[in-house]
Amino acid sequence: MLRQEDYEAIQVEKREGIAILTLNRPERLNAVNGAMHSELTTVWPAVQADPEVRAAVLTGAGRAFCAGGDFSGGARMASKTGLTMMQEARRIVDNMLDLEKPVIAAVNGPAAGLGATVALCCDVVIAARGARIGDPHVKMGITAGDGGAVIWPLLVGVNRAKYMLMTGDLIPADEAFAIGLVNRVVDDGQALPEALALAARLAAGAPYAVQSSKIAVNKLVKAVSNLVLPLSLALEEISMGTEDHREAVRAFQEKRDPRFSGR
Repeated sequence: MLRQEDYEAIQVEKREGIAILTLNRPERLNAVNGAMHSELTTVWPAVQADPEVRAAVLTGAGRAFCAGGDFSGGARMASKTGLTMMQEARRIVDNMLDLEKPVIAAVNGPAAGLGATVALCCDVVIAARGARIGDPHVKMGITAGDGGAVIWPLLVGVNRAKYMLMTGDLIPADEAFAIGLVNRVVDDGQALPEALALAARLAAGAPYAVQSSKIAVNKLVKAVSNLVLPLSLALEEISMGTEDHREAVRAFQEKRDPRFSGR
């Protein structure tokens, strides 16, 4: 059962068969801390198990969807469940892909890193025109391992995905639509209403037909995930122990450009 009391960093609302899940750290642009990381593993099974929910919408509070991992000085990415961060990262992707009910991302603002991954792993992505999306792991000296290497090639092709993941560039919503990264671009302020309208349409459909159609397509995504994600997460874990990553974190906190040494 999906209940607000089980979540600290995700706001939960249920409305006429729709679960509205809001990443809720607006003061940090909804950057992922330890609590949110853990909750992103558990919220999808809760949506699946809740008989009142037929569809879900994922969005962000304030002016961002999700800025990715929180590298501010006071942030802790330690798990509340005893799992390592990389085990949780695997479960975030696996549990999203195992969710049978349709989920729509309302990308109301910037979506970066893990924020981009969870948006793109949704079944439909509706982006506000002012939103930008990208996976800047490399700018923090770490491997784009938490799902970007899985979903980007499926959506935009191998070479384009490698370019985006190796540069860490964020692109505007209109460009994301042009390359097939998002399904629709709407005026600023309209991503959530449009996502809710689509969720209501899907929730009113025949549940077995809607969900089984999604399940069949997700077999392909899960096959790619099973091939790629164990390696990409292992590489990311190694990269988080490098001097380049430590330098990137220092530079982020000191608001300067990092000086990478290759160590």
